[in-house]
Amino acid sequence: MKYDLYGIGNALMDVEYAVDETFLADEGIPKGHMTLVDRERIEALEEVLEAPAGHRSGGSAANTVFAAQGFGARGFYSCRLANDQLGRRFLDDFAVAGIETTAGREGTGIKDADDHDDAATTGRCLTLVTKDAERTMTTFLGVSEALAVEDVDEAALASAAWLYVEGYLAAAVKGCAAAVHARAIAEDAGRLTSLSLSDPSMVGNCRDGLTTMLGNGVHQLFCNEEEALDWAGSDRLDVAVAELRDIAPFVNITLGGRGCLVVAPGVQTTVPSFAVQPLDTTGAGDIYAGAVIYARINDSEPQAAARFGNFAAAELVARHGARLPQAASYAAIKRRFPK
Repeated sequence: MKYDLYGIGNALMDVEYAVDETFLADEGIPKGHMTLVDRERIEALEEVLEAPAGHRSGGSAANTVFAAQGFGARGFYSCRLANDQLGRRFLDDFAVAGIETTAGREGTGIKDADDHDDAATTGRCLTLVTKDAERTMTTFLGVSEALAVEDVDEAALASAAWLYVEGYLAAAVKGCAAAVHARAIAEDAGRLTSLSLSDPSMVGNCRDGLTTMLGNGVHQLFCNEEEALDWAGSDRLDVAVAELRDIAPFVNITLGGRGCLVVAPGVQTTVPSFAVQPLDTTGAGDIYAGAVIYARINDSEPQAAARFGNFAAAELVARHGARLPQAASYAAIKRRFPK
């Protein structure tokens, strides 16, 4: 079996809540960032939060692979899940979408749940959305923290056109090693490699892990403006671009409502956004990456691919949730895209 996109990342159940900024301040949660917490902390937060707006299988790379699959690519996803209600629901979501996972194979990637073992429960992410549509994430990795080299399907990866790695793996020693292993396999097979910096907290707190995962560089790097500036330790985007060019020949920097900056050999272009009233920015970067990779798999030039990415992200942020409910919803976006 050949695949277009092979993703690797933390498999999580996303649980979304509407909150005000007072709640974030009272709980000491940094707005707009991702914070890793233990099981005790996440359960304490769940007790004080109002009823969630919804549950959906997710995780950054999972959302990107799901989007690419919905647009028409064939995806594969490496992850770890527990054999609990959330883990089984995650597998069901991906099976319905036609995405194969390592966790869905007998004896690999899935562990029996244990009510007393943090590392044997499926991870979850509380996505806290304020009235300005900005998302703040509090994440309990659960069994995802045990994602390891053995969860990489070498044959599937070697057959895939692209590898996509989420930067969140830099927070775990085993996950970082799995990402490095996956990149080495892809490079040896002559495949295109890509990575997302994922969150300012990863740049600030897990830079060594990100540097290890990047190795001698990747083909395509994704990040947002804050992550780019934090990486360069500068308030000038041109300085950040100069540094990121040393990491990847192709760099896409999302700029929120201003669109995105596309950096390619000999080219640097700002691609404008599509006008939309945002309700929830959760997952915007994930669907953007999935759309860009899908378009480039299908021979789009970098600027045209970024335009499709902007359109897909605009469609997502106009509704609630980190991803769309089913693969067919992404196909509908592709049909609406003004070419």
